[in-house]
Amino acid sequence: MATILAMQAQALPAKPPLAIGGSSTVYPILQRAIKDYQASGHQGGAPIRLSETGTTAGLREFCNGRLAMANASRPIQARELKACASRGVSFVELPIAFDAITVVVNGKNDWAQMISTKELSRLWSREAEGRIRRWSQVNNDWPDRPIKLCGPGADSGTYDYFNKAINGNESNSRKDYDASEDDLEIAKCVASDRQALAYFGYGYYKANAARLRSLAVVGRQGPVSPAVATVQNGSYTPLSRPLFLYVNAGLLRTDPELRRFAAFVVANGMKLSESAGSIPLPPSTYRLVETKLHKVVLGSSFAGDLPVGLTIGEALRRSFDAERRPEFR
Repeated sequence: MATILAMQAQALPAKPPLAIGGSSTVYPILQRAIKDYQASGHQGGAPIRLSETGTTAGLREFCNGRLAMANASRPIQARELKACASRGVSFVELPIAFDAITVVVNGKNDWAQMISTKELSRLWSREAEGRIRRWSQVNNDWPDRPIKLCGPGADSGTYDYFNKAINGNESNSRKDYDASEDDLEIAKCVASDRQALAYFGYGYYKANAARLRSLAVVGRQGPVSPAVATVQNGSYTPLSRPLFLYVNAGLLRTDPELRRFAAFVVANGMKLSESAGSIPLPPSTYRLVETKLHKVVLGSSFAGDLPVGLTIGEALRRSFDAERRPEFR
């Protein structure tokens, strides 16, 4: 009898993996979440497959029905909303943390301490391609040396958000720089060259702070450095932004593993965000996010827009507007 039961157990098909993918900025949060979830004994047997492809690529796969969950460093865009709708993919939008896009230089750079939004645009806009190649062209007080640029590729939500905030349009960017969807590669790019500058998520800067240095960004409130406090008090603008999880609503209703994992991530959002180097939301907000997940509140409250410079409070108010604004569902 035992032999028959063992043979039947071997014949059972393996559970398909729970596929998650998207933003490299959110990746460390999900990576930590999977590790803690598995260690907690919550997992019911289905393996979890996490990929780091960039926000745009992740949402493309999500709207094609190939991912149960997408992690994103920007809100879902209008074309992605249309793609999801055309394939009958409904979703729940969950804010999970906040981030400060951080402008970094090599740790041996001894001339740049801050950079204005105008100087960032002068350096990174499409018009700069092939023309702005030296530090002195960005700021007259900086040395007349070649500048090496490293940054996210076009499939990155960080790329979209930075260019909208700095250059006025998500696609307004020079192309002649070392691009990668892997923030660790961007960090290595800057760490290996004294003349390098890049931008990427705050968590990756914190993880590589021994080799890199962040620049204060001069905006409407003067020079402000990226930090938990400056993001939470709204002074680090316009490069602070919310981070999201998008969960397939159909699978959420039918797949107990997805329900358990999504609930685990949100319930532990503060600890997971802090351990990944991101900026956590207020504790009361995570309780609201749990309610949103439990109620399966559908759609995005951003209506395909990519707002920039939102404070935590403003972003969260918009994030929960979906319950009151059915036209965005």
